[in-house]
Amino acid sequence: MVVPKTHDHTFTVYTDEELVQLFVSSQRNPFFEELYRRYADKVYRKCLSFVKDSAKAEDFTHDIFLKLVLKLGTFKETARFSTWLYSITYNYCMDQLRSNKKRGEVYQDEELEVPDDTDLDRVFEEDDIEARRLTQALDYLPTEEKSLLLMKYLDELSIREIADVFKITESAVKMRLLRTREKLRNRYLETMIFWGLLLTKLIEYVKQII
Repeated sequence: MVVPKTHDHTFTVYTDEELVQLFVSSQRNPFFEELYRRYADKVYRKCLSFVKDSAKAEDFTHDIFLKLVLKLGTFKETARFSTWLYSITYNYCMDQLRSNKKRGEVYQDEELEVPDDTDLDRVFEEDDIEARRLTQALDYLPTEEKSLLLMKYLDELSIREIADVFKITESAVKMRLLRTREKLRNRYLETMIFWGLLLTKLIEYVKQII
């Protein structure tokens, strides 16, 4: 997605939050255009991870920024602007997907606790993870679970920030991360075993015909 660049570089010295305040108070388009320049590609890539269709992802991105213009006046600096925008993006994409199919799984984990010393900063303990097969395993997950992992391990959102996006408790976020991480690990291992067995069969076949 090509993002038009703002010609006036004066606005680049402002933080995201300052740009929001300046736009809300002045309604001057260049302040919003700078926010668009900074985040349009990021929002587009998020949308694309949901729909796997570039045209739909662009439509979603345009809709999200239209919603953003109307919502900027409600932004409160209790969270980073980037986190707040991610929440809008996530909720919009999920609403669109839910309109096409029912949600496949209902979580009931809000009352469960995760020990404080639980390591949630890594998906796997091993370092030799093959990226291609990990991506295949990740694509197997339902959209909501995949988004949860991407927020934590790609976007590096904190537990508190993820809780704000999902509108759930921090304990619930930790439990969902544990469950989803385990599901991803199992799927990854299943993929590895499948390809290992297939390779073994191919080797046996080649030996027979040589």
